[in-house]
Order: sequence, then structure tokens, then C-alpha cells
Amino acid sequence: MTERKRTPWVVGVSGASGTPYAASVIRGLLAAGESVDLVVSRASRLTLLDETGIAFRDAHWREDLREWLARGADGKPGTFRVPDGDVRYWAAGDLAAGPSSGSYPVKGMLIVPASTACVAGVALGLSKDLLQRVASVTLKERRRLVVAVRETPLNGQTLKHLVALDEAGAVVLPASPAFYAGATHIQDLVDFVAGRVLDAAGVPHRLYRRWEGELGAGSRPREASGD
Repeated sequence: MTERKRTPWVVGVSGASGTPYAASVIRGLLAAGESVDLVVSRASRLTLLDETGIAFRDAHWREDLREWLARGADGKPGTFRVPDGDVRYWAAGDLAAGPSSGSYPVKGMLIVPASTACVAGVALGLSKDLLQRVASVTLKERRRLVVAVRETPLNGQTLKHLVALDEAGAVVLPASPAFYAGATHIQDLVDFVAGRVLDAAGVPHRLYRRWEGELGAGSRPREASGD
């Protein structure tokens, strides 16, 4: 295995609706020159198939990932040019994978989207698959963990789990888009959430228009980001 130039971020994709959020985050990381270790849960494969028509396969993950990242939030193929970058994929059932150990160097982990089942598993330390195991390792090693929970409404038990994650040091980031940035397309709303995930990770990006204290600024045309 070749030595990597940059310490990676782990991106965990759980079974919640919202696979376009994950695609936008991954594109943003690659555009920023970051390395990525990708974990796609078994449940998320069903969601990805339902939302995009893409069957994500272990043996053909590179082709399937490129097709996924090229799609817009509306499902249109070829919407984005996929940035070149350093991506490693780890199967969700591989509990001997590199990121399952605290000695494996990573900057942190971004779970996007995070289902309530995933939230519960991480909060309780179940480690039933690689995604949950890596999240537990991230917390014990005091690394950055961002949990982009995607569910509504939230019941009391899930709220308790989210509080437990917050107390453990995770950033709980609901997948809640804002409208002040002048969204004109579903992709704008997706990119806002993805941008907030990257903000929480400290990764620079140009995915959305930031608030600058000027009312009505969101209604003006936005300059192209080139991303």
C-alpha cells in the first residue's frame, strides 16, 4: 500500500435518505485536496439505489463512486466534473479495516447522512459494522466527529442519543438547509448542508454564499465558484 501525501478524512454514509449530501461532501473534500477513506453501510446501498439508481458494488466501487459523484441532486447524470483525488474504500463488514484502529491516522470522521439507527449505535458504542466502529474510534481518540443527522421528527430516545454524542465531543449537525443564501435549485440546498459539514471539519470550500450581514444579498446572482 503506497504512502499517502495527506492524512485522510473518513466519510461514513449510513442508510438515511440524503445520499446527495454525501456526494457533495466528498466532492468538496476532493476539490480541497483532501484524502478520503469511504465507508458505505449496507443500508445506504439500498438508499443510494433508490435515490440514484446506482448499485454500489465492492468490486467496482471506483466506477460506481465516480458515477455517483457526477450526478446532481436531481439525479441527472454528468452534472459535475468529479475532482481527481485520493480515495480509499473500505467495505462496511470489514472490521479489520485500517480505520477500525486508533493507530490508523485520520483527521476525523464525517457521517453524512446519519440515520437514527446509526446515531443510536454510535451513542451506545455498539460497533456493529465498520461505520459505527470508526465513529467509536474517532471519539475515543478525541478526533473530530461530525454527525449530519437526517430524520424528522425526532423522538425522545434519539434526542438523548444526540445529547450523548454532543457530550462525547461530536458535532451534531442536522441536515437542515437554509434559504438566506439565495437557493434557486435543489442542489443549492444540498450544497448548503454539505458546506456546513465541511465548515465543522475546518475544510475550505465555496459551496454556498455565506451570511455577511446584508439583508437581500441572497437574491443577487452568485459568482461561479469553479468547483
